[in-house]
Amino acid sequence: MIDVYSWATPNGIKVHIMLEECGLAYRAHPVNIGAGEQFQPEFLAISPNNKIPAIRDPDGPDGEPISVFESGAILLYLAGKSGRFLPTDDRGRYEVLQWLMFQIGGLGLMLGQNHHFRLYAPEKIPYAINRYTNEAKRLYGVIERRLAASRWLGGDAYSIADMAVWPWLRNWEKQGVRLSDYPHLDRWFTVIANRSAVQLGVAVLSELRRPAYDESARSALFGEMQYSKR
Repeated sequence: MIDVYSWATPNGIKVHIMLEECGLAYRAHPVNIGAGEQFQPEFLAISPNNKIPAIRDPDGPDGEPISVFESGAILLYLAGKSGRFLPTDDRGRYEVLQWLMFQIGGLGLMLGQNHHFRLYAPEKIPYAINRYTNEAKRLYGVIERRLAASRWLGGDAYSIADMAVWPWLRNWEKQGVRLSDYPHLDRWFTVIANRSAVQLGVAVLSELRRPAYDESARSALFGEMQYSKR
């Protein structure tokens, strides 16, 4: 059974969804990032960058235990283990991988900054809010154009690329975006939201998360605690 150390954030949710989609047996262990649990030595031993999620699989590729951190790497590991949601032919695999990298290298970073300055920053900075709201809209437009030409991000089949991107768009309203402005994306979003494995993955650890952050949580996530621990 795979142990997943996580929290109900977009990066955590995408791994929860993949585990559910693959039907792999797993145990979810909460890592309350607002309380600073990501700095505990036991967690840092498997996730040295103090970020969720991370997994530990007692039955690794060589039959020995393996730990994997970084959500994109975990998706690739689980695709390899299960033989699902990543094409085996070179062209199909690269189609999926480029959209996975789009999420990891761009979409997640920019929407993370959007969330920070629109929702969590202690002062409202108009320049930052406008910059990251406009960037969110630009990235939604990139996805819209792709989905106008392709049923799924990675091509003809649902894949880890869709699982990686979808959780980051769940808070579209808070990002200053109207989903109705992107009809192809809206269609894709709704189809994924209706998948039973996605609904189960979203529910994992969701009852533990609290939407509001106090000063202690801000320190753990964005401030003094985050940097003093490194």
